[in-house]
Amino acid sequence: MANEPTAEQKRGILLTVAVLVLFMLAVLAGFLHKLNQPRVISDSELRANGAVKLERPRILDNFELLADSGEPFQTDDLGGRWTLVFFGFTHCPDICPTTLATLNSFYQTLDEETRADTDILLVSVDPKRDTPEQLRDYVRYFNPEFQGVTGEFLNLKRFANQLNVPFNRVPLEDGQYTIDHGSQVVLINPRGHYHGFFSAPLDPAKMKLTYRSMRATFNG
Repeated sequence: MANEPTAEQKRGILLTVAVLVLFMLAVLAGFLHKLNQPRVISDSELRANGAVKLERPRILDNFELLADSGEPFQTDDLGGRWTLVFFGFTHCPDICPTTLATLNSFYQTLDEETRADTDILLVSVDPKRDTPEQLRDYVRYFNPEFQGVTGEFLNLKRFANQLNVPFNRVPLEDGQYTIDHGSQVVLINPRGHYHGFFSAPLDPAKMKLTYRSMRATFNG
């Protein structure tokens, strides 16, 4: 009959098992941590997924617009957070509501920590019709966290020009007007600099991939 393990041997076996279990848990934790880390992709992969990162982020000139709260909105208000900026207007029949709905879907895919320092900003290019109150109600319909900004026409034009977003008023036959505008979503980094943009058509999954990659490679 085989000899029974001694108490010291039993302790050694238990210690070995405990070390193996701890090692396996550490490997699993490392795997899960790596799995949750943003995937860093190349500039060509960014472009293939509808995003462009500027080789050198562009410093923006000072501007003064009007937030949907009625308070001034200036260059410094873009600092400290990541901001996705879309130019549109509340009377827009198709592109604007579609884009804001897509931005909401993208926003919901982000983890809580990433959402905490990500702003979605609609800049109205129709200050004649879009009061701050109307703009606020419009953007909050898509997401309570979204914000709106408007301002004097020339100030809006200067701001849009810095971000390479064109817009023009187009008269209609009934005497009213609409506004043609760029459909890209501009990315502002936490320094308040123009960092890149997402091209239309937008895809929430691709935006999440490219956005997380650009965040991960940012030297703030």
